Amino acid sequence: MRSICTVLAASAAFLSLSALANGGAELRGSIGVRPQYVLISFDNSGNNDLWDRSRALAQRSNAKFTYFLSCVFLIDRNDRKSYKAPNEPAGRSNIGFAASKEDIARRLDNIWRARNEGNEIASHACGHFDGKVWSKADWEEELTTYKQVLGDAWSKYGDGPEPEGWRKFVDTEIRGFRAPYLSESPALLSALRDKGYVFDGSGVSRGPALPLHAGGLYQFGLPTIDEGPKNKPVIAMDYNLFVRHSGAVERPDHTDEFENRAYHAFRGAFERQYDDKRIPLQIGLHFTLMNGDAYWRALERFTSEVCVRTDVRCTTYSEYLKETGGLTPVAGAELVKPAASGGI
Repeated sequence: MRSICTVLAASAAFLSLSALANGGAELRGSIGVRPQYVLISFDNSGNNDLWDRSRALAQRSNAKFTYFLSCVFLIDRNDRKSYKAPNEPAGRSNIGFAASKEDIARRLDNIWRARNEGNEIASHACGHFDGKVWSKADWEEELTTYKQVLGDAWSKYGDGPEPEGWRKFVDTEIRGFRAPYLSESPALLSALRDKGYVFDGSGVSRGPALPLHAGGLYQFGLPTIDEGPKNKPVIAMDYNLFVRHSGAVERPDHTDEFENRAYHAFRGAFERQYDDKRIPLQIGLHFTLMNGDAYWRALERFTSEVCVRTDVRCTTYSEYLKETGGLTPVAGAELVKPAASGGI
């Protein structure tokens, strides 16, 4: 996907710090206007059919995605007692385990193919527990378990020999994290820094915002975006739309309506940034279909329309940081945590 936009993005990043400090004014002249970034991510990343569907979407729409993978989907349910979360009995997970060894082998193949296609694999912890009261030591335990499970998964469950570079990938390329339920804490952030993570995507912001940078860790926030007939703000994540639209109860009779509402919310948020400061837009989905597949269909429409533009970069969190140098936030871009749990 390397194109002239990549070169423009790198050049714009070098020269745009002063512009951002003044509210994100457009860059003019021979460099042109910096691209509009869109950061699309998936949480849990379990269902193999949705791995296939998302990879196909990335390829046909010139996009790259970040997959926040839960490591219990790389543990066969017969081996579930090999996993113990902090303060929990062995073999317990809030989202279950893999259905079979064959299921894991297919998932590992999808992970490796997605990575080689330019997508990013990041961590969503293992058992999807709410770690808001976990200590730093608890989080370090979970993060260590994550790398061990992912590192050993191919040798335990993979179809064929472990690919060359698999363990290096696990050791060096798992750079990002998103907390289950978007439930972050100072203990988590401290553990991420000490474990060498580069970014955390567990925050929430009032509208699109540039990442904060503190102590070597970039902190991203899923934005609130205007949605529905009254343009009420909602976190740009499928679960929050699901709650907004139907109280988290499946309503197959309204699937088309919910798809259209989500699509227009994504597109409206994009156009406001594209026509103004071009702050990156973040959108998060899960590997779970809600209200049928309303939110996946909305994302597919949105991605297929905007990511093919020459001045739009639908890319991973790590590539965004690499291309922009982790641009400093403009005034008013602080990340703000919601009053209640932000997602699943």
